[in-house]
Amino acid sequence: MAYIVRRLGFFVVTLWAALTINFFLPRMMPGNPAEAMISSFHGHLNPQAMHALEVAFGVNTRESLVAQYWDYLRNIATGNLGNSLTFFPNPVSQIIGQALPWTLGLIGLTTVISFILGTLVGMIAAWRRGGLTDSVLPVTFIVTSSFPYFWLGILCIYVFALQLGWFPGNQAYDTGGQITLTWSFLSQLLKHGTLPALTILITSIGGWVLTMRNTMITTLSEDYVRMARAKGLSSFRVMTLYAGRNAILPNLTGFAMSLGFVLSGALLTEIVFNYPGLGYLLYQAVTNEDYPLMQGIFLIITVAVLIAVLLADVATAVLDPRTRGSS
Repeated sequence: MAYIVRRLGFFVVTLWAALTINFFLPRMMPGNPAEAMISSFHGHLNPQAMHALEVAFGVNTRESLVAQYWDYLRNIATGNLGNSLTFFPNPVSQIIGQALPWTLGLIGLTTVISFILGTLVGMIAAWRRGGLTDSVLPVTFIVTSSFPYFWLGILCIYVFALQLGWFPGNQAYDTGGQITLTWSFLSQLLKHGTLPALTILITSIGGWVLTMRNTMITTLSEDYVRMARAKGLSSFRVMTLYAGRNAILPNLTGFAMSLGFVLSGALLTEIVFNYPGLGYLLYQAVTNEDYPLMQGIFLIITVAVLIAVLLADVATAVLDPRTRGSS
């Protein structure tokens, strides 16, 4: 219990620091969202109209910095992230809410599949060290993981979309289609999501394979694993419950951070496939100097990473009680 309380305290302090940085960083940049919006239209506003626009964007220059900071924290607590410059006057929370399911569905699911497959392949390769599985699979996946996201995405579009015509090359569903819970729409999601998911899977699985294999090899030399083998336990039980359970612990933190960064989307992949996730949304925000939208996305990513790491710490403590006393 004391371990969980310590981790929660660390979470709160880190979250406060992230919120503070997220507040001050845009204000250290020249100008503000209201000025950027007016300059993009090459227009001019009187001081009263400019002030009203600044308030709409959550930047009230007539208030002190301390007052703005407390207003910012209060707005964050109530879910008010301001209004988007790119999609004005829609609120940032609404824009992020529309893009979030696409990223979770594609990037999140693919990351989980990549972690599971990579962990299993690494575990089996280490268990059969020196065999055909260990000689072929890890090397193959490590090589494919060195491919750049955008290059592999473009290659998939050229081969499977343009040349073979097996899958669509962009968007998340057919243009002009409506989002409905029907088999027809779900089949569109699968077709449109296959190529970007394949791109992410191929370029990310190698890291999990290599990490799990190396950790598993070290774990297999431990005394408790040798004792389990000497007792005559089945190979599957020794590999999974004894060696695999402990070898996977270092991967949990990395997996948690990967899940946290899922909310940023696979930026290059979403841009190449024109996929409407948070990564593509972040690209639009940066291109249009949409400070409120950038600030909101960065906040969502930060909170997601912190929560994921906290859950990984708890899972590690449950699987390995030794970590409770050393943290």
